[in-house]
Order: sequence, then structure tokens, then C-alpha cells
Amino acid sequence: MKKKSKSVVSYNKWGYIFLIPFVVVFIVFQLIPLISTVYYSFFTYYEDGLDVIGPKPNGINNYIALFSAKKEGEMNFMIGLKNTMIMWILGFIPQIILSLLFAAWFSDPSLRLKGQRFFKTVIYLPNLIMASAFSMLFFTLFSTVGPVNDILKSLGIIKESYDFMAHTGSVRGLVAFMNCLMWFGNTTILLLAGMMGIDPALFEAAEVDGATARQVFWRITMPILKPILIYVVITSLIGGLQMFDVPQILTNTKGSPNNTATTLIMFLNRHLYSKNYGMGGALSVILFFITAILSLVVFKFSGNSDKYGKK
Repeated sequence: MKKKSKSVVSYNKWGYIFLIPFVVVFIVFQLIPLISTVYYSFFTYYEDGLDVIGPKPNGINNYIALFSAKKEGEMNFMIGLKNTMIMWILGFIPQIILSLLFAAWFSDPSLRLKGQRFFKTVIYLPNLIMASAFSMLFFTLFSTVGPVNDILKSLGIIKESYDFMAHTGSVRGLVAFMNCLMWFGNTTILLLAGMMGIDPALFEAAEVDGATARQVFWRITMPILKPILIYVVITSLIGGLQMFDVPQILTNTKGSPNNTATTLIMFLNRHLYSKNYGMGGALSVILFFITAILSLVVFKFSGNSDKYGKK
């Protein structure tokens, strides 16, 4: 017994040794920066030319300043949150609908669709393209001298070139459309994997009982897919709060028109670019808590079900 216990202790020792590189990397590159961010969020700390102002303690003044706007159209936290959520919702709703449709079609053996591997690859391809390249492509397509305006004028729909980047609805719509196009393939694969894992006997029993395709989808498929749907919503929501590259490049870093396409991370980037570490730290802390709260809300309303979705 003593020899066996010594052997177990010896193996445990090597396990802790192998964990050391991860622990060191985590502490140096994640834990220390996280603590520093929270710490400096309560300080006045920025660069003014070649002079460094601070760090000087200022309590919660940075947090108060984030929620205030001195002039009309000036950026603050609530404007950034509103812009971010609008563009995320506009992109996520069609994304989840398309993903559910494609996943249902691909997983339905009765349809006997041909070339499934080819179509699965095609719908996933936009996810492999860099967001910066995607944004530059759409910026060129929808510019005042781009092909989209030329096609609309040749069809007689418009007489003069329409400036897509100068109107709130068109800019937000383009950002939402690009996010939907880039991510619906990934969501489709996740939902398809969940549907392929459903026991076929459930569908056979429902067919014998005379259930329609709609009833099978809403009473069997959707409840069993609930854990994957929760995962998709949470990851998409967190990704939406981190939306940056697409609107940043599409609007040429301006978030135009009148800051209606400026997301929270673009707002954060402005503080970091101007080297205002106190304000940037305060905004980062708020984003952290919002992400945590939203995740808890989703789990609260959808995490008390069994595997068949019954309370």
C-alpha cells in the first residue's frame, strides 16, 4: 500500500510540473494585465504630447465620464452599447434562421440532397476569410464609384450615386450583413452536428404517431438542440460585444455617420490610441461585467431544463 501511494504521489508531481508553463503564461499575460487594468481604471493616467499625466487616483470619475457626453453626437458608453447591440441583432437573427434551415435540410435523410460536402464547404468558406479583407471588399463594392452603384443606375433604380457610408441604416445594414455572411456557416456546422446526434428512433416514432414535419422540428429537434443553441447565442453575443474590425475598416475608423456605427471596442480603441489608460481601463472593466451578466442571464432563463427541454 505504501509503494502504491508513493507511486501515485510521484505521478501527481509530474502533473504539477507539466502545468507550470501554463500557469506562468497565464499569470504573466492574463492575470497581471487584468489586475493592472482594474487598478488603473481608478486613476487619471494619460499622455499629453511627450508628458505623462498621472497616475493620480480619481475614484470613479473615469466611470462617470464614460456615461456622459458634453456635446450632441459626442461618443459615450451608452451610444456605443446601443450601436453594438443594434448591429449584432440585425446580423444574428438572419444568421440563426439561415443556419437552422441549412442544418435541417442537410440532416434530413428523406431529402437525399446531392453534393452536401460541396455545399457545406461553400457556406463555411466566408468564415475563413479575414474580416479586414471582407470589409475592404464591401467598402469597394458599395463606394460611390463602386459596381453596386453602377448596377443600380443602369437598372434605373437610382439616378445619382448613393453614398452608403453616409447613412446610418445602410452602414449598420452592411455591417450586420457581413457578420451574418461570415458566421452563419460556422453556426450551421454546430447546429448540424447537434441534429446528426439526435436518435433517429425519435423521428421514426413521431412519424408513426402522425406528427407533421413542423411538429417534429419544434417538439423534438429544437428542445434537444437547446444546449447548442444556448452556446451559439452566448458565443455570438460575446463576439458581438467585441465587434471591431468590420465597422472599423468599413467606416475608415470614423464610425460615421455621426458615431452611429461606432461600437464599444472602437470606442475603447480610441482611448487606447490616445493613450488614455485610465478611461480605457474603466471601459474594459465595464465590458467584462456586461459579458459576465449577459452570460448569466442566458443560463438563468434556459439552463433549468433537462435534455428534452421540459422544465
